[in-house]
Amino acid sequence: MGKTIWELDFYSRPIFDENRKKRWEVLICESPMDVTQAPDTLFRFSRFTDNQSVNSAWLKGAIQEAIAQAPNPPQRIRFFRRQMNNMILKACEDAGIPAAPSRRTYALTQWLDERTKSVYPQEEGYDESAAKTSTVQYPAMNAIALPDAVRGDKADRWAIVSLPAGDFAELPDWEIAFGESFPLTMLGIDDQTPIPGLIIFSPRATPLAGWMSGLELGYLHLETKPVPRLWLETGASDSWILVDLKTPDTLKEGQEFEAALARAHGVHFLAIQSPQESEAFAGFWLLKTP
Repeated sequence: MGKTIWELDFYSRPIFDENRKKRWEVLICESPMDVTQAPDTLFRFSRFTDNQSVNSAWLKGAIQEAIAQAPNPPQRIRFFRRQMNNMILKACEDAGIPAAPSRRTYALTQWLDERTKSVYPQEEGYDESAAKTSTVQYPAMNAIALPDAVRGDKADRWAIVSLPAGDFAELPDWEIAFGESFPLTMLGIDDQTPIPGLIIFSPRATPLAGWMSGLELGYLHLETKPVPRLWLETGASDSWILVDLKTPDTLKEGQEFEAALARAHGVHFLAIQSPQESEAFAGFWLLKTP
């Protein structure tokens, strides 16, 4: 049995009770871990409560209720809402489940979007003027260099490439030491859609991939100032410099990568490979921009 990870949100919704107080809701869903999972088989749990019950004790009880209903208990919980950090961490700790802030809450974000459009407006007390997008904005942070222990040297190379979405159906058969993916069917992506990605070839491929596997990998993005670079966004707000785009040609590649992201619904990948390996990957992650 593979590991089970949950994604959790606990926050107010644009629904008011008779005292004109917002109702709160906990949403819990299972993280898809590979491309073969059918989205409709992923565990989901939701509960509303009033604003008087917004505390770690109530949330702990909701988590325990979800665990009792789930086919498999989680080994870890991810959450994206930083303003709820302390309460969520406390509730998860009291429930005996490790938790971490993460921008890899792809299934939860999609579910929250669905509920914002089709569920909440049907609830008594819904107020459209109080509705907010589920996309959470993060403050800009300065990216830092990778740790010395995993940083490559002049032997490192990189390439921006693309693969048809249909090729990822064979991903479970690829030799991958560290990684995580999700079903592209979750986003309705056509098999012919090109999925852009970054491959890093490094003599330290295994240490680099192993180190990355301990992070909550969110997404890659192009940062143009002060120096054009591709950043890796992890956790709730961490940023890492992956490659410098030092020439007009490499900058153009980075810009084409960003353009391809828009056509692929934000889906892309990061691969880590040893220069000596032509088939195996030390690391391979499917990612998605917010």
